[in-house]
Amino acid sequence: MNQWKETLKDFQGCISIKRKGGTVFEQAFGYSDLSNQISNTLDTRFGTASAGKVFVAVGILKLIEEGRLNFEDTMGELLDFELNHIDPLVTVEQLLNHTSGIPDYYDESIMEEYSDLWGDYPNYKIRTSRDLLPLFINKPMMYERGEKFQYNNSGYVMLGLIIESITKVPFDSYLADVIFKPGNMEHTGYYELDRLPAGCANAYLYDQVKEEYYTNIYSVDVKGTGAGGAYTTIGDIELFWNSLLGYKLLSEEMTNKMFRLQSTNFENEHYGYGIWLKKMEGYYVPYIEGCDPGVSFISSYDREEEVLITLVSNFGNNVWKLKRELKWQDFI
Repeated sequence: MNQWKETLKDFQGCISIKRKGGTVFEQAFGYSDLSNQISNTLDTRFGTASAGKVFVAVGILKLIEEGRLNFEDTMGELLDFELNHIDPLVTVEQLLNHTSGIPDYYDESIMEEYSDLWGDYPNYKIRTSRDLLPLFINKPMMYERGEKFQYNNSGYVMLGLIIESITKVPFDSYLADVIFKPGNMEHTGYYELDRLPAGCANAYLYDQVKEEYYTNIYSVDVKGTGAGGAYTTIGDIELFWNSLLGYKLLSEEMTNKMFRLQSTNFENEHYGYGIWLKKMEGYYVPYIEGCDPGVSFISSYDREEEVLITLVSNFGNNVWKLKRELKWQDFI
């Protein structure tokens, strides 16, 4: 542990390492409210950005298990609005595994900053998944459906809207009913930035000119959508993994399909349904991750070693570099 003290002294957020249900290391760092010097704790609710896609994927897979939806169903059949230049034959499965080709409202291959989205369309308008439609609904397909894997935020916006079309309730209410409440994830949800509940961390960016930190309230969607934006705690993420891997949310067959390689690209990035897969020798380690201005999050569960590692920062620290360097054995 001593070798990590210098590395972690500037970290802001939470780190949790669990093995076989026991705690190897767990600690909070820095502030949830910088101005008022309120410290982060293990119970602080953090933004998770795109990591929320895993919740949407579980919600969709549950509807499929219940026979209310099929992998082969198409957007044209399921959605009640004009798709314009978007191929109506794109399937639910292609949305799930990022092979749809639909226009991505935040194409990370050509856009540098998420906050650039709000130059012409203010972020305070984004309070539902449908509110994001003007950012991509009039654009052409990026490539033909099924042609290749390319990470796509719009695809999960559409999946959130498909959930709403089938269930007739907001997608986050549905996720609360089928994931958060059954999993006892009492501190997880989709909250609006201008009315956050108690215990939520502000997320901060650094102004190089003024040499001071400022919050991300003008940089991200006011409320999370199908593409991400849930708030959660370190403890709730552990509960989620345990519920998912204990087959309490989906059947064993569907869970294993979710964790199976469904798509990959030339950069050797692997994806299941709503979840990333890191290739190891003989098996894959599933993980979820998210990055927004001021938000960085990653959580992985090595089922062979029974090791759960979660890192989250509300100051946009590089949790990916830290996780690559981190060895859970060092903390024993």
